[in-house]
Amino acid sequence: MTPASWFSWLLPALLALPLGAAVLLGWLGQRRGAELLNLGFSVLGFALACVLGVAVAVQGPLLALGSQLYADSLSTYLVLLTCFVAAGTAAFSVPYMRFEQAAGRLGGQRLRLYHALFQLFVFTMLLALLSNNLGLLWVAMEAATLSTVLLVSLYRTPAGLQAAWKYFIVCGVGLALALFGTVLVYAAAERVLGGQGAQALLWTRLDAARGALEPAAMSVAFVFVLVGYGTKVGLVPLHSWLPDAHAEGPTPVSAVLSGLLLNVALYAVLRLRVLVEGSVHAAWPGLLLQGFGVLSVVVAALMLWRQDDAKRLFAWSSIEHMGLASFGFGLGTPLAVFGALLHLCVHALTKSAIFFSVGHASQKAGSSRIDAIRGLRERSPALGWVLLLGALGIVGLPPFGVFVSEFLILGSAVQAAPWSVVPLLLGLLVALAAVLWRAQAMVFGRSQQGELRTLAQRPWLVPAWLHLALVVLLGVWIPGIAVAAWHAAATVLAGGAA
Repeated sequence: MTPASWFSWLLPALLALPLGAAVLLGWLGQRRGAELLNLGFSVLGFALACVLGVAVAVQGPLLALGSQLYADSLSTYLVLLTCFVAAGTAAFSVPYMRFEQAAGRLGGQRLRLYHALFQLFVFTMLLALLSNNLGLLWVAMEAATLSTVLLVSLYRTPAGLQAAWKYFIVCGVGLALALFGTVLVYAAAERVLGGQGAQALLWTRLDAARGALEPAAMSVAFVFVLVGYGTKVGLVPLHSWLPDAHAEGPTPVSAVLSGLLLNVALYAVLRLRVLVEGSVHAAWPGLLLQGFGVLSVVVAALMLWRQDDAKRLFAWSSIEHMGLASFGFGLGTPLAVFGALLHLCVHALTKSAIFFSVGHASQKAGSSRIDAIRGLRERSPALGWVLLLGALGIVGLPPFGVFVSEFLILGSAVQAAPWSVVPLLLGLLVALAAVLWRAQAMVFGRSQQGELRTLAQRPWLVPAWLHLALVVLLGVWIPGIAVAAWHAAATVLAGGAA
């Protein structure tokens, strides 16, 4: 057995771990200590992801299960990010869910549902990232939708059920369009790879033959896939589900939706873009991504001023940042793609830290409304500092990593797409003012609705501090190993193998 084939066991192991955890927690999830079991599985998953990262760096891309699973530099990078943020969110869930149970908002059965679905959601995201089959990728995205629909509606409130139903309908329609695009890719591949059945949907085979794929069919396929998966990314005007889902679901769900699921959906779009550009030999797929990206940044920045709910505020911020990342990938220059890959990382880390602090603050205030969350600096200084630093980071102020990624993308836009610089800069400045205005009110303002309630236990902010520390590190110094990993991932997006 060669070293590369020996390391291939990591791919099914990474999928089996959260799937097995979901089954086990579905049985034990309502018992005391289940939240620690959920955390343990998540930490173990991150450890396996680290081993996978080393294996891919040393051996190159890995295949497993009859070439149905595949890991290269791009997918491995997102697997590492997914497992790390999932582990941090599981740690945050321990005190958060204990408080929800003590407050009587979640009983044993719903806690069991939460723990099982959390691991099932992680499984679906990892399946999407590690799938070599574009059809299996679509199945994983559909399964991620179904699992998160149940998580969004966990409290069973009228508003939560409405948000979950809206999420299901909008994303269901989007995924139906993505399925049609996938079928068109299969039809184009059959002409080149005829007689191979489902093998014609394997990314590795399609990538090797992308120059011979029918340009007309691939062009139409990309439009459907961009609109379909773009719905999951939250690109304007396909974004309507996202603010409601973030506002009504449990805060840990908001953290993984914003920091992870949007990345995975964008990954699906980028995979197909490589095939389409290799087939049509034109730049218009990148121009589409640029257009959706600029529109998302501008619209989200304006909508930030209208928000009176903290979770909804940062949901709109996610739309803005995914628009900026999409724009960077659309530019396609080495510097812009590097900046966009960095942006996916620092946005996921910063936004999850923000939701951790907002989750504890909303428990302390009894509401996630901004006018109810006031005076955190005096009543809970640690919580106030995390929220303030997270807000400073997410708007792109130095020394946070978001500043570096935005600088790289905008610097590339000056040369590659000068038409976009003014609307992007205006959008980022408007978003900066809106987020800081709301954040200072929550941290330094005085409550008009009485004193904040005292938590039964002090909020555990270790995951938030760790995420913010990493974002600051990436803002002042990017380790060589990270530079090499992002360079290899950018090579994949440029049509190479890494």
